[in-house]
Amino acid sequence: MTIQFSGNAAPFIATSRDILATQGIQLTFGSDFEEYAEIVKEERPMQKLGAPFDHTLHTLTEANAFWMIGRSEDGTLIHTQASKRIRLGGMPLSSYLLRQFRAFPPPLKGVDLRRSRFRATPGAHRMDGTVAYHGEFWVAPERGKYRGVGLAPVLGRTGMLEMMQKWDPDWIYGFILNVVAYKGFAARIGYLHLEPSALKWVVDGRDAPIDTFLAYNSREDLEYLLDIPLSDVVPEAA
Repeated sequence: MTIQFSGNAAPFIATSRDILATQGIQLTFGSDFEEYAEIVKEERPMQKLGAPFDHTLHTLTEANAFWMIGRSEDGTLIHTQASKRIRLGGMPLSSYLLRQFRAFPPPLKGVDLRRSRFRATPGAHRMDGTVAYHGEFWVAPERGKYRGVGLAPVLGRTGMLEMMQKWDPDWIYGFILNVVAYKGFAARIGYLHLEPSALKWVVDGRDAPIDTFLAYNSREDLEYLLDIPLSDVVPEAA
């Protein structure tokens, strides 16, 4: 199926390129996850590689996965994200995750997979067909330089557009920690649906489990999202 926008993606692409150029950011896409693992190890030591994108655990190829990184003018890594297509085997995402949720742990040490759990949300029951998982979203922590300047909507939507162009998914989804979700992160990067208490991770040494939202968009949501002028969500783009 060919993606059809009520307008088309050209205005988004042009405006997002202008915003990134203004910030001096160059984006690179790739599908070699051994290379990506090295980039993360060497240049993003504060957040380890997420298990869903570990090439030693999963078969990740150009056909089913990609990564995206952003670098500043001096070559410093300032952004990462990655996506992969999920094979549901004819079942809804809820059934898939009841069996496979341990494959999507947070990038933390000491996660007790045996005592952690997944709770099927209403959206997870509806999601089937072609599905893509979206993760690894990280922006360099220098607030005022890369955070808080309107980059998140551009970077999030750019990754979602790439998923649409590669796989035309019926749904995309990701998991967002409560502490991040309550700050509006999901809305900024472009998720229209957010459901609480989907994953609860027990971590050694922590008194309380880490709770996680399920964030997701349908194909129709993505078409709507990418047809909204960036000036409506990034004031600097006006």
